[in-house]
Amino acid sequence: MGTLPVYRWRLAPDGYATYRQLRALGLRPGGQDVAAQLERPRRRRGPLVAYLYRIDRAKPVRPMTPAKRAALAKANAARRTCPACRRDAGYVIPPTLGTCATCAFPDEQRAA
Repeated sequence: MGTLPVYRWRLAPDGYATYRQLRALGLRPGGQDVAAQLERPRRRRGPLVAYLYRIDRAKPVRPMTPAKRAALAKANAARRTCPACRRDAGYVIPPTLGTCATCAFPDEQRAA
């Protein structure tokens, strides 16, 4: 394997895209290796690096299946369910608290 071509920030040729740019186009790398590298210089640290993929070798994003959609809904519901009171909090419970606001701060809820 040879070295990757390195381009300066905003100077990559047409036909290359980052992973996020591919997703915005409805594409995925599709198993291809990184084709090039983009570097953005910084003053006190090493450069920021973004990997580029060839657009012509990219494949379309796989469609969402009903099973994937159900699994995603179940995972999101688990993130909203309080482990202490087993109720749906209506929001994603922060990992720093570990419980819903009502269970985390019971004294403040009674005062209000």
